[in-house]
Amino acid sequence: MDPSPRGSFRERMRAQPVLGPAWRVGVFLVGLMFILGGVALVVLPGPLTIPPIIVGLWIWSTEFAWAHRFFHAWRAKGEQAWAHARRHPASSVLITVGGLAGAGVVIWAVLHFDLVGRAKDAVGL
Repeated sequence: MDPSPRGSFRERMRAQPVLGPAWRVGVFLVGLMFILGGVALVVLPGPLTIPPIIVGLWIWSTEFAWAHRFFHAWRAKGEQAWAHARRHPASSVLITVGGLAGAGVVIWAVLHFDLVGRAKDAVGL
C-alpha cells in the first residue's frame, strides 16, 4: 500500500478522529459489494466473473495492506482471463451469452413454476 501524498484528500480523511474510521468502513463496504457481486457471477461461465472481484480488491488495497497483497495475485488471474478472451473472442462471447441465457431460463423457471414455494411445502416450512 503506497502512502498517500501529503495534503491529499485521503490523508486528510485518515487524520480525522471520527471520519478516519468511517472512511475505512466505507471503503470496506464498497469493496465488499464488488467482491460479493463477483462471487455471485461465479455461477456464470465466461471471463466476466473475475473483474468485479479485482475491482473490490483494488478498492480494499487503497486502505488495507493485506488486500494489497491479494490484489496483485488476483490481478494476474484477471489479466490471464482477459488475454484468453482476446485470443478466443467468439467462444468467450458465446459462453458468456449462453451462461446469461441459462441463468435467465433458471430464474424464469423458478418464478413461473413457484419452485421455492413447492420446496417449502415439500419440506414443511
